[in-house]
Amino acid sequence: MTNGPGAGIPAVSTAILAMSRHLEVRDVLKTIVASARELLDAEYAALGVPDDHGGFAQFVVDGVSAEQWKAIGPLPRQHGILAAMLHNATPERLADVREDPRFGGWPAAHPDMSDFLGLPVADGDEILGALFLANKRCPKEDGRCGFTEDDERLLGILAQHAAIALTNARLYERSRELTIAGERARLAHELHDAVAQKLFSLRLTAQAATALVDRDPGRAKDELHQVAALAAEAADELRAAVIELRPAALDEDGLVATLRSQVQVLDRAHSAHVTFTAHGVRALPAAQEEAVLRVAQEALHNALRHSGAEHVEVALGRSGQGALLRVADDGRGFDPATVRRAGRHLGLVSMHDRAGGVGGKLTVESEPGKGTAVEMEVPGG
Repeated sequence: MTNGPGAGIPAVSTAILAMSRHLEVRDVLKTIVASARELLDAEYAALGVPDDHGGFAQFVVDGVSAEQWKAIGPLPRQHGILAAMLHNATPERLADVREDPRFGGWPAAHPDMSDFLGLPVADGDEILGALFLANKRCPKEDGRCGFTEDDERLLGILAQHAAIALTNARLYERSRELTIAGERARLAHELHDAVAQKLFSLRLTAQAATALVDRDPGRAKDELHQVAALAAEAADELRAAVIELRPAALDEDGLVATLRSQVQVLDRAHSAHVTFTAHGVRALPAAQEEAVLRVAQEALHNALRHSGAEHVEVALGRSGQGALLRVADDGRGFDPATVRRAGRHLGLVSMHDRAGGVGGKLTVESEPGKGTAVEMEVPGG
């Protein structure tokens, strides 16, 4: 690829348009990385978004297979050349990254890289991430081929627009969170009213039963049955409040701690025994964690409200760079042939939508009398 001004600017324009089509942060990051690699004809590209603990909250690569990425292992730390780009906001263009004194090596499964071009992605004084490319595709027999000044200039233009796209995506996600918060507040008000009405009816019915005990035991018995029914309805409303309104606290506590806490609440609130196990789970991007949590809540709701289960098991495990959620019960189950009719009643449509929305997949296994198992697999960062 020839990266002179005439050839590069249309390609940059195409890349900018591609970035502007996405609203989710994860999708924007992937598009930035793929656009940069294609624009400068490099073998590898990556973009890391730093966290506050010396690592990366998100790290997206292009040019590395899923198998390679899994073999490479944990995400890199902010050190060496990556740290220089993040902390000093300086571009880095190297003929051979391995010869730089800041280079500290890489894992055994990491692909070999030589020529290197990296730029910070910044919004004013805030460093949003580090974007870098490696191994420009061109003849290198003379040892002098690598990224050029024109490449650096084009990547700089892309990085500026990447900052805009990433900032817009963050604002969109924040706006969506505020919308959800507003909806939760509305739902809280409605639930409060519903529970208050149930308790008021419960109180009146109990008073009527008390007055009838001596003079009309038969009617008193009917009123007491009504008391039991109203109490059950009020309990259901309160359990719904636990599921819908309990703060997720994903940012503060993480997915594992949040799920464990909610399972403990449900285990106390229901007669069924609800358990939770987690093995080797790593932090996921925010959208993935939220999707996993919501699917787990929906599956638990089904198991506890509709299946008649005595035991419900929630398990979260690592799957490559992502995670695998499994919610299984020993309830009455259902015939998969009726799944279309049962889909909306059991929330299966929304669960499939949530899984697909973060690049994951959902499977549901059930059989009358044999319980139900819901599995959701999501990719990682």
